[in-house]
Amino acid sequence: MNGFAIRVKNHLAEKIPLEQALKCDAELVWVHLASNDEAVQRWLREEAHLSEYLTDMLTATETRPRCDAAPDGGALINMRGLSDDEMEPADPLASIRIYAHAGHVYSVSRKRLHAVGEVRDEVMARAEIDDPGDLIAEFASAITEELDPNVADLGDLLDDCEERLSADQAFEMRRRVNQVRIKAIGYRRFLNPQRSALEKLATLNVDWLEDDDRLHLAAAADRAARMSEELDSIRERSALIHETLTDLRAEQIDQRSLIIAIVAMVFLPLTFLTGLLGMNVEGIPYAREPWAFDGVLLVCALMAAGITIFFLYRHWFAK
Repeated sequence: MNGFAIRVKNHLAEKIPLEQALKCDAELVWVHLASNDEAVQRWLREEAHLSEYLTDMLTATETRPRCDAAPDGGALINMRGLSDDEMEPADPLASIRIYAHAGHVYSVSRKRLHAVGEVRDEVMARAEIDDPGDLIAEFASAITEELDPNVADLGDLLDDCEERLSADQAFEMRRRVNQVRIKAIGYRRFLNPQRSALEKLATLNVDWLEDDDRLHLAAAADRAARMSEELDSIRERSALIHETLTDLRAEQIDQRSLIIAIVAMVFLPLTFLTGLLGMNVEGIPYAREPWAFDGVLLVCALMAAGITIFFLYRHWFAK
């Protein structure tokens, strides 16, 4: 069973064994478990003495961002953030499940979350994080701050695609736009409920959330809302770019079809004339004249030139 425990007492943070974390007295005791297997479930139930409901919520396989009040003045929070592990395109963010009550925080993650290492380093380095409210606010800030540049990068990729819109690069551009759209959909799937969860947590009536913690949670929720709106805009812009690329490709095909049609119309009367004169029958005019072949070529050239001039006059090539 992988994990760690940190105790913060008198503004000093130190790592302690998991077994000691359940017995020590401090302003903040944070226990993080990096798995959701049966060993973790058994430890939470038998050693930490958490209820069956809390154990199931902390070790659930599929989760979405949420916040629920728990007995004894606690709270259960699920959040999503970027992971070191390879994630599926439809599920790009890893989850962390947190149960907090006065003086204690239990967190469980199946995937390696960037924010866990960042928050752990902050707890060990800063004396200000000394209660569950500070710790959860730090988690919310770390997750949203890390996601913000990724969402901005998606917008920049679309800006680049819009500047380079061309029918000649339609296939490559469409592939890139689809990748951006898939990522945007995956991020928004969790950011919208995460905003709601942070907003609910900021208004939760618990003793261990102080006013500054609520302000930080509200700021993180506002940042998540802004990213969610940006992702909505990215999805709409991706759809518009996809439609534009389709239209450009259709125009390119229409233009090529027009050229083929013009060439066919130029050679159609020539084919008829040469086919008529090429019949193996008696009575074809000037068949035995020495200049007949040159004459036919001249007539064909004049006909082709006349038809081409007609199309130029009608501006078919310009279309």
